[in-house]
Order: sequence, then C-alpha cells, then structure tokens
Amino acid sequence: MPLPSSADLLAVPPGRVEATRALLAALGGRRVVALSTHINADGDGCGSEAALADLLAGAGHAPFVINPTPWPSAFDFLRDGVLDDRSPAGAGALARIDALAVLDIGDVRRLGALTDAVRALTVPKVVVDHHVPGDDPPGPVRLIDATACATGELIFDLAVIAGWPISRHAAVALYTALLTDTGGFRFSNTSPRCHAIAGYLLSLGIDPEEMYRRVYASVPLGRLQLLRDALGTLEIDQEHAIAWISVPAGAVERYGLRSEDLDGIVEHPRSIAGTRMAVFFRDLGHGKIKVSFRSTGAVDVNRFARDFGGGGHAKAAGALIAGTLEDVRTRVVDAARAFVAAAPGGPPAPEPAATTADPALPFGA
Repeated sequence: MPLPSSADLLAVPPGRVEATRALLAALGGRRVVALSTHINADGDGCGSEAALADLLAGAGHAPFVINPTPWPSAFDFLRDGVLDDRSPAGAGALARIDALAVLDIGDVRRLGALTDAVRALTVPKVVVDHHVPGDDPPGPVRLIDATACATGELIFDLAVIAGWPISRHAAVALYTALLTDTGGFRFSNTSPRCHAIAGYLLSLGIDPEEMYRRVYASVPLGRLQLLRDALGTLEIDQEHAIAWISVPAGAVERYGLRSEDLDGIVEHPRSIAGTRMAVFFRDLGHGKIKVSFRSTGAVDVNRFARDFGGGGHAKAAGALIAGTLEDVRTRVVDAARAFVAAAPGGPPAPEPAATTADPALPFGA
C-alpha cells in the first residue's frame, strides 16, 4: 500500500472545504473582528485565538480577544505583546464590532457572562470548533468537525484555504493548541494529520523542547502542593475501574493559584492501571461543584457528562453540578458505576488482591 505523502496529510479534508469557505466569506470585508472562547480558556482555546488573531491581522482585519474569564497566565507567551485583549472591558467591548468568531465551543452558554450579549449581536457570528455541537450554538456559520484533533487544526485549515501565510507567532500558537489538546500527542485524538501539521509547524522554526518547557515545565509551586493534597483524597473502585480525587473550596486561593493551574490533574487518577473512568471534583463554593471526567477504552464520558448538563469529548468531558461536594461526589460516582458497567466491554475483570497497600491512598482491602 502506498504511503501517504506529507502533502496528502496536510491537505484540508474534503468534508471541511465548503464550511471553511463559507466561514471565510462571512468574515470577508469585516474589519473589526472579536474573538472569544470558553470560560477558563485552555491551550486550544488560547492557541486558536492567538493564531487566528495573527492570521486575520495579516489579512488586513483588526482582531481583538474578548473572553469571559481572564487570559490564563500559563499562556501569556502567546500574547507576545501583540495580542489585543479587551476581556477586562466585558461585554461592552462587543459594542462596535463587525463580526464575532467563537472558538473551541459549540454552545453559547459556555461563554459565561458574555452569553446574553453574544446572543443579542446582529453582526455575522461564526463558530470554529471540534466538539460535538451543543443545543444552543453561538452562531449560524459553523466550521465544526469532531474528528479534528483540536480547534487549532481547523484554524490551520482556514489558513490553507485562504492562502494566509503562517508567521512564527501563529505557528507557536497552533502548536500549543495541538500539543495541549492531545495531551502532548498521547491521547486518542492524535491523528496522522495532527502529527503532519505539527511537523510542518516545527519546520517554521518551533523548538519542541522550548514548547514543552513553556507548557508543561513552568508550573507554580502551589500547583504541586495542591496536587499533593488532591492525591491524598484519591479513592478507587477497583470492581468498576473508577478512580476519583477532590479539591475542597478555597484550596486554589490558598495556594495562590488560578483555575487553569488545575489543568491535567485529572490525568493522575486516569493513569492508574486498569482505570476506565477518572473523575476530578472541585468545590467552587456557593453550592457549585466543577466535575472533570476522563476515560480510557470505550467509555464515552461525553455521553455521561450530558446526563449532568455537561459535555465535551468521548474521552474528556466536564460538568458544573449544584450541591455539596459530598452529595455531588456520591451521585456522580454511583452513576459512574452503572455507566461503566454498561459500557462496551462490560465491567472489568477483577484484579488480584494486593499484598500490600499504601496507607496514604484509600485503595481499600
């Protein structure tokens, strides 16, 4: 069988071409373009915004960012002194725009405090996303493909179809989007095309070791202190292959952290051998619990999260649930036991009993 060439892999998939051109047409002639992404923006949201802002500026537009929550300090390097971030102005910054591009979300409610203002806009509203579409999309013109490894992949497609050159700054932003949403190219959404795009971006002068340092090796000390505390709450249901950890209200503030500093903590319980679903509970206070779900194999946590009003990807999803930490944890874990048992493959085979147990971890007998 002939091997695909890099040109074949970098070509925009045929199923995306029409939607990509429609989105570019909607932005055509619109000078001031606002860019937004979901609350507590991650590497894909920030990377996609920074890359699209750079591409649009190069094409003669005047883009700026307006997010519902502050830009994460972990991705300050993407601002590079050139990104126009008007998020502190709130919804008022949307008053004099010619178009809006919403990135990395398929449901307008994930824009938090900006939701009502975005719904009221009469300018063209476009959406670029790689999640399963929600019930209330942010705009009518959509480039959405859940097979893309990241929203950054779809921004790359925009550049290809439009013929926009990718600057080094845009390349850094796109690489950040791909790197973070694939878990360092480890998750199942890491496709051959994802690697091909990453390879192309590296050819533009990206230093992979420097990118690793910026994204994964520059965490504040408080994150490790909070991780220590969270791992102390680790519980495992070996019969159903579920593991979960919790962070109480006030812990983030106590260590001088921000919400984005918790990214990736849920990967620790997922890394336990045999785990099919991992859950991270964070008490936000005021009767709200943020819950992150991760899975392996055929367990679809997007479908599970939707039962609690959330959503995401098949192997990475989340929800915001009302209640106390103890109540929500009980409800979610009980539901997870039934869900995992009914998932393809059925309940896991019981593992041999351990001869020793780490007393710091509540593994049980």
